[in-house]
Amino acid sequence: MNTMGQQRSAFALKKVSEIRPDLKEKFKPFSAGMPAMILQNGLGQSMAFLIAKGTDTHTTMFEIIQEWLDNVKCISSAGGKDFIGKLSEVEQSKYLLAQKETLKLLEWVKRYANAGI
Repeated sequence: MNTMGQQRSAFALKKVSEIRPDLKEKFKPFSAGMPAMILQNGLGQSMAFLIAKGTDTHTTMFEIIQEWLDNVKCISSAGGKDFIGKLSEVEQSKYLLAQKETLKLLEWVKRYANAGI
């Protein structure tokens, strides 16, 4: 059985390797700044920002985070506005767990994006 760290790593590796080649150069610096955005603004506001921007880079990051939180049963949703709605309705403890889990995942996403995978 894999640890949560191994599962995060495998998921991040898979998702980063699926990013289109033309998007990887923009995604690399963006992935490095995403944890700071979440720490400064919170997970909910950061995810709303990603939806609002709507570029390929922002949408890709949103989908990675949303899918991971769905996989680990933090926030289950159909994505997009449904995800934001569910995130805004959860208890504080579950919200903080989702934020912590996202930050742990993004460490792997950032590493793999910087490695050029």
